[in-house]
Amino acid sequence: MVYHSSFLDDEGITKACGCPLLPLKSHIKGPAPVSDRGRTDIVDEAITFFRANVFFRNFDIKSSADKLLIYLTFYINVTLKRLEGCRTLAEGTKAVISLGLEKVPVPGESGFPFPGLFALPQSQKEAELLRNYLKQIREETSGRLLSVAYRPNGTPNKWWLAFAKRKFMNIIVP
Repeated sequence: MVYHSSFLDDEGITKACGCPLLPLKSHIKGPAPVSDRGRTDIVDEAITFFRANVFFRNFDIKSSADKLLIYLTFYINVTLKRLEGCRTLAEGTKAVISLGLEKVPVPGESGFPFPGLFALPQSQKEAELLRNYLKQIREETSGRLLSVAYRPNGTPNKWWLAFAKRKFMNIIVP
């Protein structure tokens, strides 16, 4: 059974294109509200559930936070694919930084991995809000992923990098 997000309540949460802008435990600037350090956020859930959820080809959506969880699971898969050839933490950090510099597509643009997952933006302002949120959440996910994909001594953690070979929801990672 697929692991779903615990963020079921959408009340009081801002949305852009149907994507909830959930709070993050982040120091990175962006539109996401700041979460308490002691609470689990969506990035924690995505990293925790990744190794189980990556095996599923179908993902039934129970809340709008599940859509974000699907997006983050795919992004973690892309990041691990980039880290696959990196033998040290320094090389991995360089690869993740270059991934972070890439343009973040939003629904309706070419390169967005899940057409139909989120609604098309109604305005340029909504598109930019979602783009900035996705950029912020990708940067936060990348930073936290490096700490699990590499051991404290800087060597790769094979129990994480082995998942770079998996296809999430039968999507081939570029």
